Amino acid sequence: MEIERKYLVGGNGWRECVSRSYLISQGYLSVDECRSVRVRLRCECDMQGMHCAEGQAFLTIKGQSSADGLLREEFEYAIPYSDAEKLLAMCVEGRIDKVRHIIPFGELNIEVDEFSGANAGLVLAEVELPDTSTLFDPPAYLSEEVTGDKRYYNMYLAQHPYSTWSNF
Repeated sequence: MEIERKYLVGGNGWRECVSRSYLISQGYLSVDECRSVRVRLRCECDMQGMHCAEGQAFLTIKGQSSADGLLREEFEYAIPYSDAEKLLAMCVEGRIDKVRHIIPFGELNIEVDEFSGANAGLVLAEVELPDTSTLFDPPAYLSEEVTGDKRYYNMYLAQHPYSTWSNF
């Protein structure tokens, strides 16, 4: 079970706290209200020119979110990178490209995603919680909480890129 809160990110104060970063490219093999099947390519990068080390690949199945957007079933499996590249070519239209920055925060990690491509300009943060009763006092660089706002789900952004939104 994935238990996750999502926030918009304001300013750049978070950058000094980053411990590592990944380039991520992902697409969706199946998307609907009840489930999604995603393929993701990920490689660790240094921020000096975005040079990537050897990559990893994952196939992820996510179930429908709870009404508040906090909970959903998630199954993730490592797969061969070459298989993922082929699967990515089979995905429905729309792709997510981003750099994910990992920020240690007490016992938790905050994952800040800087989107590129059609979603450039959007910066979101996610924090996975060990259980629903875990209290989380967000740092100042996390602004509005958008947990449960489906517009900020990667699946939605792949189909309705941030650059097409009229209110940003």
